[in-house]
Amino acid sequence: MSEPGGEGTVHLRIDAGVAHVVFDRPAARNAMTWAMYRSLMSICEELAADRSVRVTCLRGAGGQAFIAGTDIAQFTEFASGEDGLAYEAQIDRGISALAGLPMPTLALIEGWAVGGGLAIATACDFRIATPASKLGVPIAKTLGNCLSMANLARLRDAFGTQRVRRMLLLAEFIGAEEALACGYLHEVVEPHALDEAGAKLCATLASLAPLTQGVTKRALARLVPGTLPDGEDLVRECYASEDFREGVQAFVARRAPQWKGR
Repeated sequence: MSEPGGEGTVHLRIDAGVAHVVFDRPAARNAMTWAMYRSLMSICEELAADRSVRVTCLRGAGGQAFIAGTDIAQFTEFASGEDGLAYEAQIDRGISALAGLPMPTLALIEGWAVGGGLAIATACDFRIATPASKLGVPIAKTLGNCLSMANLARLRDAFGTQRVRRMLLLAEFIGAEEALACGYLHEVVEPHALDEAGAKLCATLASLAPLTQGVTKRALARLVPGTLPDGEDLVRECYASEDFREGVQAFVARRAPQWKGR
C-alpha cells in the first residue's frame, strides 16, 4: 500500500482476457499524482497493443474512493497560465488514451469520483457504483480552475448540460441513484456485490464481437473532437488568476478560500 505522502501506484493485472487496473493510493483516497497519470498513460499504451485483452476494468484501492481528483499539493509549483495549459494537455492525453482503448472499459466506483477521477470514470464505456458513491467536480469551491474543452464535452455528453452546470457552477455532487437515472451508471450495487457485478459485466462484454465493439467505439469518438472549439484562452485565464493561487494555498492550509474574481 502507498504511504500518505507517496506518489502512489497504478497496478495492471491481466487475467483470462480481462485487464484489471487499480489506482493505489488509499491514504489519499487515490488522488492522482503526476507519476500515477504517467503510469496510466503507459498502461493504456500497453493495453492498446495487446490483442488478448477483451475488457479493461478500473477501480480504486481501499474501498473509500475511485479517485478523489488530482493531488492539489502539486499545484503549488504552478507559476503561470502556461503551467495550467501544460497540465490540462497532459490530462487530456491520458484521458484520450483511456477513451481510445479498442476494447470495452468499465469503472467500478466505490465512494468518491472527483475531478480528474470523474474524468477517468467518464472516459470509460460503462460504470457500476455503490449507493454511497458521490460524483462531482467542485472546483468552484476548492481551486478556482477549470476543465479542458474535451473533458467538459465528455461530462456534458454523459450527464447532460444542466447536471454539469450543477457540478461546476454550484459545486454540487451527483448521487448514485441520480447518476443511474440519467444513464451515467450501468448499475448500482451494494459494496459486497461490486466484484461480482463487475465480473459479470466483464464476462458479457468479453463474449461479444471485439471488432464490432472496437469500431463502434471509434465511430462514437469521431462524433466529438471535430466539434470542439479551442479553449486554451479559458484555461490560461483560470490558471493565471489570483483566485487559482488562493484556492491552492487555501486547500493546502485547510482553510476556506477568499475569492476576488481576478
